[in-house]
Amino acid sequence: MTQIDKLAWLAIRDRRLLCVRSHGKTLFYIPGGKRDPGESDQAALLREITEELTVRLAPASLRLAGDFEAQADGKQAGVRVRLRCFFGEGEGTPTPAAEIAELAWLTSQDSHRLSPSAALVMAWLRQQDLID
Repeated sequence: MTQIDKLAWLAIRDRRLLCVRSHGKTLFYIPGGKRDPGESDQAALLREITEELTVRLAPASLRLAGDFEAQADGKQAGVRVRLRCFFGEGEGTPTPAAEIAELAWLTSQDSHRLSPSAALVMAWLRQQDLID
């Protein structure tokens, strides 16, 4: 089994989760990305969110929400993605940049629009009564 490790930022506003869609993709995912070699979780997440959304996360505000694992979107069966998700405060208005084509503030009613891993996180956030 192959595993892809990613970091993700859980931004919630008005009981909706910020999700993004990359160019050429149909499903939304939670913003974030992969670590560069030798990069810490925190440094990678700060860099990825700045690159993707032009938002600066406050390092001291980051707190681990949990790890979530599911089938990787668009990959062959058995390729899994593990999301290490963090809550944190961002400075600036999220704006699509780099590979991001679109962003949306979604609720659990939108789970059909999400990648398998994002849908799993969305279900957990709903169970925690953080989103609608």
